Amino acid sequence: MKMLKESLKKVLPRDSIDNLKTLQKRLAMGWIRALSRSAMLRRFHYSFFSSAFDREAYAVVVGHLQHEQNLSGAEPVNYFLRRAVHRIEKGLIMQPRRQVFALDYINDTVDSYIASLNGNVDRDEVSWAHDVLAEYFSVTGDHPVLNRAREKFARFERPSGSPETLRNPDAERVPFAADVSAPSVDFTAMRQLAMKRRSVRWYQQDRPVPREVIDKAVEVAVQSPSACNRQPYRFVVFDDPASVAQASRLPMGVAGFDHNFPAIVAVVGRLRAYPHVRDRHVIYIDGALAAMSFMFALETQGVSSCSINWPDIPEREEAAAKLLKLDPDERIVMFISLGYAADTGLVPYSQKLSLEEARSYMRLESPAR
Repeated sequence: MKMLKESLKKVLPRDSIDNLKTLQKRLAMGWIRALSRSAMLRRFHYSFFSSAFDREAYAVVVGHLQHEQNLSGAEPVNYFLRRAVHRIEKGLIMQPRRQVFALDYINDTVDSYIASLNGNVDRDEVSWAHDVLAEYFSVTGDHPVLNRAREKFARFERPSGSPETLRNPDAERVPFAADVSAPSVDFTAMRQLAMKRRSVRWYQQDRPVPREVIDKAVEVAVQSPSACNRQPYRFVVFDDPASVAQASRLPMGVAGFDHNFPAIVAVVGRLRAYPHVRDRHVIYIDGALAAMSFMFALETQGVSSCSINWPDIPEREEAAAKLLKLDPDERIVMFISLGYAADTGLVPYSQKLSLEEARSYMRLESPAR
């Protein structure tokens, strides 16, 4: 098809080419309108004429398989355990709190916790699971299902965690009272930070970004909200010139300035965090939340950045998976270039939405009785 297009460009006059493009666009829009009106036609189209969703479907299926296989705690993150413990946390903070809850998954949660004690799961994660489960069993009432799970849980001693990672010193990793004191960063400072952070594409070439600066930004990023606290992402950092040069050629939209990146980061989503197809897009939501916090944290340390779009193009997906050695369930959310801004580099003004364009208040009608 590409060769045919090139041949037509050589033999047809410009007007004829423009007319063919117009006709092609009209036919394409007509087909899209037909697809928008018929579910059966859409299924037919994407089953036989388009493979656009094949890679995503494969990643979702493999992710589900890995999710089930990891219930034993074979990896550093046990996504089932994270979600189950967070669900229990939400039950603990309910007002009023029920005497009995989580009956349908408490046994599986305790089994996964016990398996993780001897697995490869991060020690702080296991310590958090223990503390929440211990709190749960101490406040819930009498029930045959709970009693069996409680007895099984009591056979194991509390695992050790890292004291320096505790949110509140000398406290356990359990729900706590909200901090209602004024934050050290007020609205004016936050707005100034948001206004100062721009997408910078030109960086100082003789000033590499220290890894401790990047790591501090990642530490802030992982504090971002995440659905059921699963945090289905990882930050893959390239900061040596040879690797940066290779990784920078993967995304689109960087031609002409990718050669000057001191470092580049791939935010990678992990579909193994989910057992359900319905959650397949959460990696992009949670990954983007963490990425924004990461870029703000870089800015506070004097490091500029630029988020780089990653469109779903099969050839680029395959190239990225091969170069970055991604597992089949892993999908790139975005790339981020970073470095110290060059004094001579210009930054696009990029007018942002007005408040009126971005916000609307709604009042819903009362349901009919």
